[in-house]
Amino acid sequence: MANPFKFGTIVGEEFFTDRTREAKDIKHVLASNNHLILISPRRYGKTSLALKVVKMLKRPVIYLDLQITTDAADMATQIMKRVLKISKWEKVKNAVSGFRIMPTLELNPLNGGINVTFTPSASDSFVPLEDVMNLIEHIGEKGKRPIVILDEFQEIEALGKNLPKKFRSVIQSHSHVNYVFLGSAESMMRQIFETKKSPFYHFGHLMTMGKIPHEDFLGYLETRLGRVTDKAADLSAQILAFTDCHPYYTQQLAFYCYTYLEENGYQDGLMDSVISAVLSIHNNDFEKLWNTMRSTDKKIMIALAEGWGVSSVAIPSSTAYSGLGRLAAQGYVVKNENYELDDPFFARWIVAKRNA
Repeated sequence: MANPFKFGTIVGEEFFTDRTREAKDIKHVLASNNHLILISPRRYGKTSLALKVVKMLKRPVIYLDLQITTDAADMATQIMKRVLKISKWEKVKNAVSGFRIMPTLELNPLNGGINVTFTPSASDSFVPLEDVMNLIEHIGEKGKRPIVILDEFQEIEALGKNLPKKFRSVIQSHSHVNYVFLGSAESMMRQIFETKKSPFYHFGHLMTMGKIPHEDFLGYLETRLGRVTDKAADLSAQILAFTDCHPYYTQQLAFYCYTYLEENGYQDGLMDSVISAVLSIHNNDFEKLWNTMRSTDKKIMIALAEGWGVSSVAIPSSTAYSGLGRLAAQGYVVKNENYELDDPFFARWIVAKRNA
């Protein structure tokens, strides 16, 4: 039987866990003419959830992670490629003929797709993106309303001067498209969508997504681990005690526990053995991350890994909290009820290295 746990990529179908309430709320927003802003820390499953819901709606979907784009023209290129996946060239060629800067289109013989390239000058770098976004609105006028999902949307501020303002000025008039803005940097996303001076102020329905409730996750784990052990209840509780219900790391640890059970059966000390194996796999990665950190950040990471709290760090409080902000922006630290390390394996690695 295939391992029923999945991590590291977008999760769907039988691998998906709970999120019933959030899915229902997303459906309601996208059934209206409103837009959605969904914020959660990295690896909490917001992308998987959004794509699962839009798949159920059976509407054209354009998904783009802004982290892979370099500027406004590249963003236009990437979105246009995805437009041609939901709407055949024959249906949009008349609209494209009205573009102020014509894209170069080439057939890719390897996958049968169409490569798109815009080459605007510096003075008209936003023009292709404006034309492409208006093309999506045109598609919505002629058929089913498209859904545009822009992941890690906080990155838009790094793609060009005044790009958020220009982008908002174009899509604010669209009435045949639903926009979904996903983001993992909460402070940056709230600055974009909740600051009055921001062009995207109150642009859509804002949702935040936390960890999966303990009891829901416990039942999910017990059902699947029960296929290979009669100790599923105890093992599930141990997994959640280590991961604190973090969706990604829970799936990761459960995956390795399931593999261990298939190969060795249940044994005393199973959890320690599995965690040690995972630390061994990621040892080089953790060392590289650790060696890139400044001394202040290391002190904060140690305090959080040991469970002491930031107040125990022998540095000025202003320095500590600026460090926390920096580590949070980099994804190493998240704030739930308190500040904590995002990766429980990294936390265990820090403690293990200091106690070796």
